[in-house]
Amino acid sequence: MFVMIRFLFFYPMKIDLLVVFERKTTEHGLKAQCIAPHPRLPDDKRKPSKIPIEEKKTFVWIEHHRDLVELAATMPQTQLINVCDREADFFELFDEQRKNPCVELLIRAQHDRNINESPFKLFAAIRETRVQSRVSVNVPQQSARPKKSKQKAKAARPGRRAELALRHLAIQLPAPSYYHDKEPVEIQLIHALEENPPQGTKAVEWFLLTTIKIESAKDIEKCLRWYTLRWRIEDWHRVLKSGCKIDDLAHETAERLRRAIGINLVIAWRIMLMTLLGRETPELPAEILFSDVELRTLHAYAKKKIKPPFVTR
Repeated sequence: MFVMIRFLFFYPMKIDLLVVFERKTTEHGLKAQCIAPHPRLPDDKRKPSKIPIEEKKTFVWIEHHRDLVELAATMPQTQLINVCDREADFFELFDEQRKNPCVELLIRAQHDRNINESPFKLFAAIRETRVQSRVSVNVPQQSARPKKSKQKAKAARPGRRAELALRHLAIQLPAPSYYHDKEPVEIQLIHALEENPPQGTKAVEWFLLTTIKIESAKDIEKCLRWYTLRWRIEDWHRVLKSGCKIDDLAHETAERLRRAIGINLVIAWRIMLMTLLGRETPELPAEILFSDVELRTLHAYAKKKIKPPFVTR
């Protein structure tokens, strides 16, 4: 059994370490943490390269990788894979994994790095390699999102089935120039491209960086399917914001807000679990998830909502 670990961020609350068990319609929240970022002082003129990683907001990815390393020690028979979005694409996290290799990394690449050989860019280089496999994946629907101060606008996108061509390239991830004493990290790069998208639709294209050993096309396919499980965290996010209305919470203190969010985390998890079970195993009885008291309450509420039949005179 493999355990997929993902992260979710939204300001000012950070929800992380949602665990998904492969081949099972279930997941569990492993950890949640409240973080209030400290603004940089006006007189702090340091360049980003001069700021220790411990002082950067990306350090939370390293902290959580260490959490998973501790978890792995209690689960020696289970392979743990830390699946992250593009915010986790930075050298220090790969260097951390090199020190603690019991937890693998699978990260969507954000940076098109320079390379020493033609075509001199990483993404262009892997696009020129041969296709090693083809897979079909479900692409979830995407709601429209207006432009915000630090986010680009997104158009609505219906869900669909996409046929992806897969490529693979082993690379050496060089250390940044300010790390003169660190050796490059050996990384596997996976490219997934939708070659024939529907008319008027942007093609799916992913670049994935992973520490997982790849020896065959089947290994590439497994990595891609594991990455698609990351969308579960987006579902949880959507339930929290759209269903539980977590952005509308208003409390006088941060502690009260933290408690309210904590309660909604459990509620959102149960809603998502019920949705997944309803889709995959609709024959399951309600008693699996609800107690007798809860079922009686829901039954009474449902009867109350039923409108009486229209009577003509």
